[in-house]
Amino acid sequence: MSDDFIHTRIWREDPEADNPFATRAAYCHGYDVFGEMLGKARWVEMLYLLFRGEAPSNTEANLLEALAVALANPGPRAPSVHAAMCGGTAGSPAASALMAALAVGAGNLSGGREVRLAMEAWATCGVDLEVWRNRLAAPAAAEPISPWPSPEHPPGFDPHGISTATPVRQTLACFADLSPGRRLPWLAGSRVSLEEAAGHPLALSGIVAAAFVDLGFAPEQGEMLHLMLCLPGAAAHALEQWQYGHRKFPFFTIDFDDNAADSAKEST
Repeated sequence: MSDDFIHTRIWREDPEADNPFATRAAYCHGYDVFGEMLGKARWVEMLYLLFRGEAPSNTEANLLEALAVALANPGPRAPSVHAAMCGGTAGSPAASALMAALAVGAGNLSGGREVRLAMEAWATCGVDLEVWRNRLAAPAAAEPISPWPSPEHPPGFDPHGISTATPVRQTLACFADLSPGRRLPWLAGSRVSLEEAAGHPLALSGIVAAAFVDLGFAPEQGEMLHLMLCLPGAAAHALEQWQYGHRKFPFFTIDFDDNAADSAKEST
């Protein structure tokens, strides 16, 4: 297709000589995807290239891969996965289950929006503990025009937590060792002070936000990547629940009494 009609800095396609609608070569930010990258590049390297416009270093790719593993399955208690499971148990199409996960997982509670807000906080506060304390002490500022409600807790912290969850501490230790940036190592050393200032323990979303910033992603890119990387678990749990059906939904039991149903029909 002619560049006069498709405007993108990300992707270029060269057509086959005998068919202008078939692609001979596809380039992502100048890299030949099928001729050079396929079979050699890792999936996270392709993700980084798509969003950042350049190939990651090995250190950056390793951190992004660890991040993808940490986010791959938020677990059945996560609202996004729970929503996908509801779709699965009802026999909804695959796309419906994933759209439910995206919709529920987009918000201010462990969702993509919270990650974006936490990334904005990292961009503003950096690794200055006093600036963080001032920001955490101030009430969240309402956006003038936004479809989102004002956050009810400091983004990146667990509003219902008592202490820092073990997986959160494990993830922070891993990411701090892998990070090419300053924020994750600083967060590992300053976690307790930040938690005292926030009045809440650190959440996984706060670590994820710091990781995205250390990798050079903008807040809107981190929000999008968070939504994408949480989908594998939602998909797997939706498929499992589709096989189990509504009688084995793990959060509550529905007991259908066939005799009672028949009696109700007779009385109407």
